[in-house]
Amino acid sequence: MLLRWITGCAFFIWAAGAWAIAPYIQGESVAGGSVQSVASAVEGKLKSGGFKVVGRYFPKGLSGMGVVVATDDAMLDEVGAAGGHAILGAAIRVGVKADGSVSYSNPDYWYRAYFRRGFDKREAAVRALQSRLESALGSGKGMGGDETSASLANYRYMVGMERLDAAKSLLREFDSFNDALKTVRDNLAKGAGKTSKIYEVVMPERKLAVFGVAMHEVLQGDGEWLKKIEMSNNIAGLPYEIYIVDKDVRAPHARFRVALAFPDVGMGQFMRISALPNQVIETLGTVAGVEKKEVESAWQ
Repeated sequence: MLLRWITGCAFFIWAAGAWAIAPYIQGESVAGGSVQSVASAVEGKLKSGGFKVVGRYFPKGLSGMGVVVATDDAMLDEVGAAGGHAILGAAIRVGVKADGSVSYSNPDYWYRAYFRRGFDKREAAVRALQSRLESALGSGKGMGGDETSASLANYRYMVGMERLDAAKSLLREFDSFNDALKTVRDNLAKGAGKTSKIYEVVMPERKLAVFGVAMHEVLQGDGEWLKKIEMSNNIAGLPYEIYIVDKDVRAPHARFRVALAFPDVGMGQFMRISALPNQVIETLGTVAGVEKKEVESAWQ
């Protein structure tokens, strides 16, 4: 009986591990050189594979590293149909390094988190996207840690921390989608909160939009806080997002978004950036047109 119990436990542990999913996939390397030339080579592969390149990001403080951001028409249809928080899945992020290394966000991981309980309905589309990415960029080992498939649908780092739909993700409510869109665009254009726009994807007919945002002040910049948690190898976790659903401007809470992007970071590493969540709220609140004192009173 004891042997059967031990065997059963061992099988359970193995099965749980077998369903673990990594946030990034290692692609085929390209010729090294400058990080800009590597990014250009990756952009060429993406375009040849039917993807649309919408942005690139070379964070300060991370020499020789960058991100290429693309979209896929078929997946945009799925994201638009799902609506709500799923707009975060509009962008596909590809990490590049000057040595020619390539990695990209794993659709199986990220869309489980963004489609949540609706993932099963769209799993075939996710698999098709994964196949197109593999054809364009190659398919190597998983990178960046892992989470179980079951945990991703309602993900949070630990008990008491925020999920995707946390109340604190709401930055500001406007009178209309167009007002919200104009405010976010205008504030990013003028660098509000020491930010800049990396990309935007807007679905006006669905009243959905998402922007990739470079944060140059938060903990002295994206590159710096990423180095503090020793996750710069997983550069495809950047950039951060601000998004619009109907009249609401939102941003994923940092205790959700950072943990989702870097699941193998330990609590000790997260404590090095303990000030980050409130700083992200303040910074992206500024992009949403919220006065600093309003942000502080709302979330302290």
